[in-house]
Amino acid sequence: MQPENLLPLAPEQAFCPNPDCPAKGQFGQGNIGAHSHQERRFICHVCHRTFSERKGTVFYRLQKETTLITQVLTLLAHGCPVQAIVAAFQLDERTVRTWLAKSGAHCQAVHEHLVEQPQDLGQVQCDEIRVKAQQGVLWLAMAICVQTRLWLGAELSPQRDGSLIERLIERVKRCASALGSPLLFCMDGLASYPTTIKRVFREKLPRSDVGVASWSNGRACCSRKSSNNMKATV
Repeated sequence: MQPENLLPLAPEQAFCPNPDCPAKGQFGQGNIGAHSHQERRFICHVCHRTFSERKGTVFYRLQKETTLITQVLTLLAHGCPVQAIVAAFQLDERTVRTWLAKSGAHCQAVHEHLVEQPQDLGQVQCDEIRVKAQQGVLWLAMAICVQTRLWLGAELSPQRDGSLIERLIERVKRCASALGSPLLFCMDGLASYPTTIKRVFREKLPRSDVGVASWSNGRACCSRKSSNNMKATV
């Protein structure tokens, strides 16, 4: 038995993960009960399915203690080499890499669910960082909402090219509300930004007759930073 799992189960903090259950995703409705304290499992009284306390978390179906997994992932996030973690915690390297991959996929899913929702961004700042790794150089393109400092996401690529910028702008578009105010992009002088923003945010105009479809540049504009001033490009 894992020491941190000796605490009593809290059914009021759990919800049914069964997608076919009428009560799926509902908190505090009284439909969740404790099925087994020893196995750390809940039961839904609506669909009568049981599920693990770790269901829907990065710890699901992992056999090690939650504290150990958290410590290892924290060290990995701060750049600790995998070989050092293997030596310190007496773990198999494949286990550590499995935890890393699973936690990354889980974090991406949480980010997409919480952040990539339609919202009024107002102003977005984009930038790239050149990262030196053991196997070469990588480029990390990032975007944040200026007003709230909300991190909208990032994309990674071996080249600082148009493909990298297009993936970043598409991620920003998934966060932007179609009904919000005009969106202003602030970035450096990389030439691919203005054309990519116009292409990603352009919208098809409605038409009443037959013919070639018309497109608008959407509601996005960009401001390029130079050494002297800011040059606006629409």
